[in-house]
Amino acid sequence: MLWVTRSHVHVDRVACPWLISRFIDNNAEFLFVPKNQAAKVTAESGAIPFDAPGVELGHVDNRCSFESLILKYELTDPALGRLAKIIHAADIAADIDTDPIARGLEAIAQGFSLRYPDDEENLSHQFEVYDALYAWCRLQVAKEK
Repeated sequence: MLWVTRSHVHVDRVACPWLISRFIDNNAEFLFVPKNQAAKVTAESGAIPFDAPGVELGHVDNRCSFESLILKYELTDPALGRLAKIIHAADIAADIDTDPIARGLEAIAQGFSLRYPDDEENLSHQFEVYDALYAWCRLQVAKEK
């Protein structure tokens, strides 16, 4: 499927493609467009929009887009739930201190954006970070049992 979001990826717009690719659509293709063109490109391409203004898979009811995807696709993995708390805190400025890992993830996202301003290249490098963070979340959840 084709998915569309805003360009200049950051925490949520990296986490969402990672989640989509790993758990929802392993053949996903992503379009990154200027914020003011997201609705137009969605209408023209039939792509599924995420992390864009006014979309179902965006910031809704105090959820970040990553959390909206988890809810929509009924993903119940407890490790994804733990990861969602980190993503939420790192993505929602007012909640940055609600998770001890959030500031670190925010710093990593900024660093990758500086190193790789091209969205596709940025994702290709950051997916490894999210794979590792998800592995850590799986370990943390297992310890809590």
